[in-house]
Amino acid sequence: MIKRLFILFLLTSCYSVDRDCGNFKMGEFEFTYILNDTIQRSLFTRTLDYEIEEFNNVIDSSSISWVNDCEFVLTKVNPKTNQEKRPVRIKIIRTYENSYDFEYSSVNEPIIIKRGTVIRIKD
Repeated sequence: MIKRLFILFLLTSCYSVDRDCGNFKMGEFEFTYILNDTIQRSLFTRTLDYEIEEFNNVIDSSSISWVNDCEFVLTKVNPKTNQEKRPVRIKIIRTYENSYDFEYSSVNEPIIIKRGTVIRIKD
């Protein structure tokens, strides 16, 4: 039993997830997802303080509050609905050369967590 636990410990301790989040604080990105059986595409530009998104020919801006290098909170600059007034927490969980996997949730509903992948288009 102890031998199995030791082997399990060795296997899990050798596995590390890459998280070089600092490379994704600024740039131009694309987020593709499925909504109602339709592929949706969102393009956005991120600076240290703002994220400007273009979705269905509508441009929207959010302010960014960085919690740490891998986690930030987005708050719409000009919300039009009560739902848009709710900040969104985003946590980068794994990075790759030109993309990252993340999870996100409303700050008001932290139990409902969704995941996605963002691809860098331009630095």
